[in-house]
Amino acid sequence: MASMKAVVFEATGNPESVLSIHDVPEPTPQHGQVRVRMLCCPINPSDLMYVRGQYTLSAQCPATPGFEGVGIVEAAGGGLRSKMMLGKRVAVLSRQGGNWAEKNVVPASQIIPFSNLLTGNLSREQQATFFVNPTTAFVMTRQILRIPEGEWLLQTAAGSVLGHMIIRLGQRCGFKTLCVVRRQEQVSELKNAGAAAAVWFDPEQHSVEYFRAAVADATGSSGTQNGIRFAVDCVGGATGSAVIGTLGRRARMLVFGTLSGEPLQFPSRALMTPGASVEGFWLGNYMETLKLPAKLQLVRKVSSLIRQGVLASEIGSSFPLEEITAAVQAAETSGRGGKILLNIAAE
Repeated sequence: MASMKAVVFEATGNPESVLSIHDVPEPTPQHGQVRVRMLCCPINPSDLMYVRGQYTLSAQCPATPGFEGVGIVEAAGGGLRSKMMLGKRVAVLSRQGGNWAEKNVVPASQIIPFSNLLTGNLSREQQATFFVNPTTAFVMTRQILRIPEGEWLLQTAAGSVLGHMIIRLGQRCGFKTLCVVRRQEQVSELKNAGAAAAVWFDPEQHSVEYFRAAVADATGSSGTQNGIRFAVDCVGGATGSAVIGTLGRRARMLVFGTLSGEPLQFPSRALMTPGASVEGFWLGNYMETLKLPAKLQLVRKVSSLIRQGVLASEIGSSFPLEEITAAVQAAETSGRGGKILLNIAAE
């Protein structure tokens, strides 16, 4: 049986300690599946949470991380859609992970073909980072919340790659971004990047009352009288809970991450009195609701915004699979200056 190289962890834990390169059997696609020769993958926070055992999905160890990437379909296990993908360059949004390997087998429904006609001439780096950040930013703000022009959107962890994308989307679409950050120096950075306002909030230093007053002050009389109408939170814990206390009448807040590792805690009346709602968002679930034509239309829209720079990912350093320890160290370095990539193979 042919073998291949893959990043593997035998037990959950600190990624720097538990990840290593193994020679593993080359997987065989079954009916409705394809085997993709992986080219390039980003290291996202969700990947590292998966390794730590903190993600929505529990790893069945030994396991290989990697929910996102770009590759070329080299084998099909049967089924019309699988066979149609043979030889195509595709985005791989693998719900079960496995992309940090020379090859991965996934359902044909979890890949989307790239073509110059559909996406233009995107670089492999932008193709590799196509979904987790750009598509999440677009879907949350334009297709779920549908934030009107002139309205405020509050976002936490706003200094992230995705946070910068949402700032640029706000500039493009006319909504105002109120960015919540944990480090004081990020306030001026994000204002220079185009944020309408930024608030420094560290739950270990600041009270919830301070945060509410800061949000009201940043948004002016509208924020003071009516509260925030739209919010997206990927932190949870004390930060996400504080955001709920700023929500106004009929407000909507999307929760799409758990970076703090702590649960949201808030009184029921924080939602009851204003009639606000908190909803969960997971891109994998959303993509499963779309038929192929709708997925291709979404890819077209996001691709256009990437080419225009609105949803382009800032790219940092690249590492081969064999340097996985150095790669995850770089990915977890604060202020690293762009997305860390695994360059797995040439074209």
